[in-house]
Amino acid sequence: MVLDLPLERFEELVAEALDGIPEELARHIDNVVIRVQDDSRAGLLGLYEGIPLTRREQYGGMVLPDRITIYRRPILRHSRTDEDVVRQVRVTVIHEIAHHFGISDARLHELGWA
Repeated sequence: MVLDLPLERFEELVAEALDGIPEELARHIDNVVIRVQDDSRAGLLGLYEGIPLTRREQYGGMVLPDRITIYRRPILRHSRTDEDVVRQVRVTVIHEIAHHFGISDARLHELGWA
Protein backbone atom coordinates (compact mmCIF):
# COMPACT_ATOMS: atom_id res chain seq x y z
CA MET A 1 0.00 0.00 0.00
CA VAL A 2 1.30 3.45 -0.94
CA LEU A 3 1.01 6.14 1.70
CA ASP A 4 -1.00 9.22 0.90
CA LEU A 5 -0.05 12.62 2.25
CA PRO A 6 -1.73 15.81 1.04
CA LEU A 7 0.47 18.15 -0.96
CA GLU A 8 0.11 20.90 1.64
CA ARG A 9 1.37 18.65 4.45
CA PHE A 10 4.22 17.38 2.28
CA GLU A 11 5.25 20.98 1.54
CA GLU A 12 5.24 21.63 5.30
CA LEU A 13 7.64 18.71 5.79
CA VAL A 14 9.96 20.16 3.16
CA ALA A 15 9.83 23.55 4.90
CA GLU A 16 10.55 21.89 8.26
CA ALA A 17 13.55 20.08 6.75
CA LEU A 18 14.86 23.39 5.41
CA ASP A 19 14.32 25.05 8.79
CA GLY A 20 16.40 22.26 10.33
CA ILE A 21 19.50 23.21 8.36
CA PRO A 22 21.96 24.91 10.73
CA GLU A 23 22.11 28.69 10.29
CA GLU A 24 25.88 28.53 9.62
CA LEU A 25 25.09 26.59 6.44
CA ALA A 26 21.69 28.02 5.56
CA ARG A 27 23.03 31.56 5.25
CA HIS A 28 25.29 30.37 2.40
CA ILE A 29 22.44 29.00 0.30
CA ASP A 30 22.28 31.43 -2.60
CA ASN A 31 19.86 31.95 -5.50
CA VAL A 32 17.94 28.67 -5.12
CA VAL A 33 14.26 27.91 -5.66
CA ILE A 34 12.93 24.87 -3.85
CA ARG A 35 9.73 23.34 -5.09
CA VAL A 36 7.62 20.22 -4.67
CA GLN A 37 6.24 18.25 -7.60
CA ASP A 38 4.17 15.11 -7.56
CA ASP A 39 6.16 12.93 -9.95
CA SER A 40 9.73 12.69 -11.17
CA ARG A 41 11.69 11.50 -14.10
CA ALA A 42 13.03 7.99 -13.58
CA GLY A 43 11.70 7.69 -10.02
CA LEU A 44 14.01 10.30 -8.50
CA LEU A 45 13.23 11.48 -4.97
CA GLY A 46 14.83 14.88 -5.54
CA LEU A 47 16.78 16.78 -8.17
CA TYR A 48 19.26 19.65 -8.04
CA GLU A 49 19.65 21.69 -11.23
CA GLY A 50 22.09 24.55 -11.27
CA ILE A 51 25.63 25.69 -10.69
CA PRO A 52 27.07 24.54 -7.34
CA LEU A 53 28.60 27.17 -5.09
CA THR A 54 32.02 25.60 -5.70
CA ARG A 55 31.73 26.61 -9.37
CA ARG A 56 30.05 29.99 -8.98
CA GLU A 57 33.05 31.93 -10.29
CA GLN A 58 31.68 30.81 -13.66
CA TYR A 59 28.18 31.94 -12.68
CA GLY A 60 28.17 35.21 -14.58
CA GLY A 61 25.59 37.95 -14.45
CA MET A 62 21.88 37.56 -14.74
CA VAL A 63 21.04 33.88 -14.55
CA LEU A 64 18.01 32.00 -13.36
CA PRO A 65 18.09 30.58 -9.84
CA ASP A 66 19.25 27.05 -9.21
CA ARG A 67 16.34 24.65 -8.74
CA ILE A 68 15.80 21.93 -6.19
CA THR A 69 12.76 19.77 -6.76
CA ILE A 70 11.47 17.36 -4.15
CA TYR A 71 9.18 14.69 -5.59
CA ARG A 72 6.19 13.77 -3.43
CA ARG A 73 4.89 10.51 -4.91
CA PRO A 74 8.26 8.75 -5.24
CA ILE A 75 9.03 9.59 -1.59
CA LEU A 76 5.61 8.30 -0.54
CA ARG A 77 6.18 5.08 -2.54
CA HIS A 78 9.59 4.73 -0.89
CA SER A 79 8.12 5.06 2.64
CA ARG A 80 6.19 2.57 4.76
CA THR A 81 5.15 4.86 7.63
CA ASP A 82 4.55 8.55 8.27
CA GLU A 83 7.85 8.60 10.17
CA ASP A 84 9.59 7.20 7.08
CA VAL A 85 8.14 10.08 5.03
CA VAL A 86 9.46 12.67 7.49
CA ARG A 87 12.91 11.03 7.51
CA GLN A 88 13.05 10.61 3.72
CA VAL A 89 11.98 14.21 3.09
CA ARG A 90 14.75 15.39 5.43
CA VAL A 91 17.37 13.17 3.80
CA THR A 92 16.28 14.23 0.30
CA VAL A 93 16.28 17.95 1.12
CA ILE A 94 19.73 17.72 2.74
CA HIS A 95 21.02 15.62 -0.17
CA GLU A 96 19.92 18.18 -2.77
CA ILE A 97 21.15 21.16 -0.72
CA ALA A 98 24.50 19.36 -0.47
CA HIS A 99 24.66 19.30 -4.28
CA HIS A 100 24.16 23.08 -4.19
CA PHE A 101 27.28 23.19 -2.01
CA GLY A 102 29.15 21.06 -4.57
CA ILE A 103 29.08 17.75 -2.68
CA SER A 104 28.98 14.71 -4.98
CA ASP A 105 26.67 11.70 -4.79
CA ALA A 106 29.67 9.51 -3.94
CA ARG A 107 30.60 11.71 -0.95
CA LEU A 108 26.96 11.90 0.19
CA HIS A 109 26.84 8.11 0.09
CA GLU A 110 29.96 7.96 2.28
CA LEU A 111 28.33 10.37 4.72
CA GLY A 112 25.06 8.43 4.84
CA TRP A 113 22.97 11.01 3.00
CA ALA A 114 22.41 9.11 -0.25
